[in-house]
Amino acid sequence: MRDLVGHDRHPASFLVYLWLIAEQRRRGAEVQIGYQDLAENIGISKSSAQAGVAWLLCRKVLVVGKTSVTATPRYTVQTPWKGKTSAAL
Repeated sequence: MRDLVGHDRHPASFLVYLWLIAEQRRRGAEVQIGYQDLAENIGISKSSAQAGVAWLLCRKVLVVGKTSVTATPRYTVQTPWKGKTSAAL
């Protein structure tokens, strides 16, 4: 994950990832949260949270699901370096 900050130069993505994985482990399930709430919890701007989520989706370490187009997204953090059982916490 240090690639997000060092190589990719997306520190907001790293913060989003850390917060989402901690919250997912705390809840024991996927995290349903809007961009504004995510940004406020992390302490970054809404646009930085959006960019962070977009970059994590490109890197395939985050999966997003919605029940409808306007629904609040549900995020599932992936840890592909741990193997195929990484989706289960």
